[in-house]
Amino acid sequence: MTNILVTGAGGSGGISFIRALRLAEQQKKLKPFVACTDHNPHFLNFPDADTRYHSPRHDDPTFIPLLQKIIQTHNIEFLHPHPSSEAQIVAQNLAQFKNVKTYLPKPVAIMPDKLLIHNALHKKRVRVPKTVEVKTFADVERAFAEIGCPLWIRARRGAGGRLGLKVENVEQARHWVQLNTLQGRCKVSDFVAQEFLSGRDLAFDSLWYKGKLVTSYCRERLEYFLKHISLSGITGTPTIARTVIDEKIDRVGVDSVKALDPEPHGFYSTDIKEDAKGNCVVTEVDGKWHTTAPLWGYAFAKAFNKPELNLAYQYLKLALEGETDGALPTHNLFPENYLLVRQLDAGVMLEHEAQTWRVA
Repeated sequence: MTNILVTGAGGSGGISFIRALRLAEQQKKLKPFVACTDHNPHFLNFPDADTRYHSPRHDDPTFIPLLQKIIQTHNIEFLHPHPSSEAQIVAQNLAQFKNVKTYLPKPVAIMPDKLLIHNALHKKRVRVPKTVEVKTFADVERAFAEIGCPLWIRARRGAGGRLGLKVENVEQARHWVQLNTLQGRCKVSDFVAQEFLSGRDLAFDSLWYKGKLVTSYCRERLEYFLKHISLSGITGTPTIARTVIDEKIDRVGVDSVKALDPEPHGFYSTDIKEDAKGNCVVTEVDGKWHTTAPLWGYAFAKAFNKPELNLAYQYLKLALEGETDGALPTHNLFPENYLLVRQLDAGVMLEHEAQTWRVA
């Protein structure tokens, strides 16, 4: 197949990405060579790679030179930086990578500021939460006056619901901002205040190639890992999620990606919350993989022995050859009402009605 370098491979998303490639190796009789990196040396043995390198953080000046050395040493043909922070730094430095292919959006579409997302989507008339930029504590009070209560206050940057909290009044919001600033996590100006959305927690994952939608699917997050230890109940990645088929979500998902990036190229994740009336409101769109996206493809490909459902494999096929393995539907890659159930140290299951597949 090819020689591949996957960075940030010790996280659950990177592990699932390589696991999916190994499944494609079995199902399609391929012979990929996989090198990987991670900045946490204790996590390096999790991914099923052929060789492993301990890397510095993405913001270390030696990060890019190390990737260049690995590419040269192993004749790497395709570079896949999996975490969004590493994808962004690679995208910003593409000119430094010679004779290796990537499949990345523009740097500005990767891990964008939440306020930038809001403004870009609002300009294109995609429904977004009512939002107030927080520059000073006075803006917290203004947010309640303009939007009402409760509010959702969150960090402008970062994933996993970073510093997000439902607040009922000005006092709670001020204390939350002040606590996080006093403990050095952020500045006051790192926050935005938004309307609180009480409906379903949805995700739209989509694969694009040179501005064209290749395939996509929707899901609803039902429960998060260790939700009891988080004040918001959100910890970044779901322990239980369900596939959904809904044209309304498809339409909003496509519009949101195009509003952020007029020529989408790569994998994009969109977070959508419904309001009390069931309207889809886009809270985030990003040129990165959701944590479970490669795992969904792996689970369906393994359960039904259909390699064409393997998103990581199709992504790599597109990157290297400019086409997928067989025709894919532009929407609803996966059937409806399948649960992906994960638990710490317990594996992964795909469930539908009375049937269960243990896939990892």
